Amino acid sequence: MPADNAELQKSQPTILSFVKDLPNLCSLAGLACTILSIYFSILGVYYAAMIGMIWAVAFDWADGLVARRMKGRTGDDRFFGGQLDLLIDIVSYGVAPAVLLLSYGSFNPLFLIAAFVMLAASAIRLSYFSTFGLSDESKYTGLALDNNSIILVFIFLFEGFVSQEIFSVVLFVSGVVLAILNVSQISTPKLSGNPINVYMLAFYTLAITFFYSWKLL
Repeated sequence: MPADNAELQKSQPTILSFVKDLPNLCSLAGLACTILSIYFSILGVYYAAMIGMIWAVAFDWADGLVARRMKGRTGDDRFFGGQLDLLIDIVSYGVAPAVLLLSYGSFNPLFLIAAFVMLAASAIRLSYFSTFGLSDESKYTGLALDNNSIILVFIFLFEGFVSQEIFSVVLFVSGVVLAILNVSQISTPKLSGNPINVYMLAFYTLAITFFYSWKLL
């Protein structure tokens, strides 16, 4: 039995061997952007948080595009990458928006409700997708989580037009509505699977980065 275990361990790749896989590096780059988004949300530097949030989506979409075009990836590579992507998604599309909402709402306990709803919906949706996958070849059941960040970053463009108190309510309602759509039975297209959509997101990401960088200056 010990010999069998030793042979099994030899046949298994090391944990860090998957880090050199280019799609996984894209996923980890997205995670780094998410950490920056959370960090700046806590500090109240929301324009910088928006930049981190949209770049997290860009890297998330890029890893799928790169993975589909790479040759020689093993089944283990694909399975590990899928699991890594799901775990990062809960941070990027669940934790980061929830922290943004809490911070912008001055950590009012009432905002914990919306933060929990958003995070719970993210966990439920990812678990459902991990179990059942796409509803057909190109559609999801419910609104995909990456749309949350894309929409929230757009909504935040209007932050300066109203008071913080009013906009915090807008974010509260937006977060709850998006959470409901995430776990609904509506059918939505898989945007990240189309190269044209990836290029459109790249343009959107650069435009958002330029705008919020200008606002920071």
